[in-house]
Amino acid sequence: MDTTQSLKDTENSLRDFIQMMLSKIHGSEWIEKSGVAPDRISRWNERMVIEQKKHTSGTIDERLIYYADFYDLKTILHKNWSIIFSKVFGEWKEMETLLSILEKYRDTDAHRRELLSFQKHLILGIGGEIRSKIVKYRSMDETGKEYFPRFESVRDNYGNIWTPEKESAIHTSIILRPGDKIEFIVTASDPEGLPLFFRIMGLTNWQSESTLEYTIKQRDISLKKGFMIHLRSPRDYHAMGQDYDDVKFFYYQILPN
Repeated sequence: MDTTQSLKDTENSLRDFIQMMLSKIHGSEWIEKSGVAPDRISRWNERMVIEQKKHTSGTIDERLIYYADFYDLKTILHKNWSIIFSKVFGEWKEMETLLSILEKYRDTDAHRRELLSFQKHLILGIGGEIRSKIVKYRSMDETGKEYFPRFESVRDNYGNIWTPEKESAIHTSIILRPGDKIEFIVTASDPEGLPLFFRIMGLTNWQSESTLEYTIKQRDISLKKGFMIHLRSPRDYHAMGQDYDDVKFFYYQILPN
């Protein structure tokens, strides 16, 4: 049971969902209107600057909410509960309890204290419940049905990422060449908690592992090469009407060696 990954996925799903929902209402000023105190937002900016200095040769996440504390996420949810989030998660008291439990074990995990088996099951259960409600809402919002799984995020090993507030296609500035390796790390959830399967269309088989790997070939050379990341549940029916439920596109320039 990978409780560390479950905690991380749940926290990041909340970050992405908060940004998506508040952006729809407030646009680019959503952070200032989120209900978080200005001094907290200043702290987020300070953390991002520190990360930028640490990783001068690499890429960092430029979404400011990724530098917020778990406490800040709870504040945003509470401040906007009756306006937005109650229709997704239900009663605030119940959600507050679930978030407090995750926050408690998040601190335990951060300090590397060993969790008991029942505590690990509790973390996985709460994380699954929260992420399932997010997916149910998005599925209803997009298709009018709760039956289909959805991607929560898709990122590559070069720092590019898709999250729910973005268009389905990510046009990167990355140049690759034959022999280079590309990885897509996905997080996704099913409204009924069913197992999920992933593939790079035409390049990899369906797999349950959430990291997809591919080595660039000579035949991939193109000024605009697209990789289609597919998601499916084991159901006999699928949201896209073929053999998959969700899809995201990543585009790269692939040049000869």
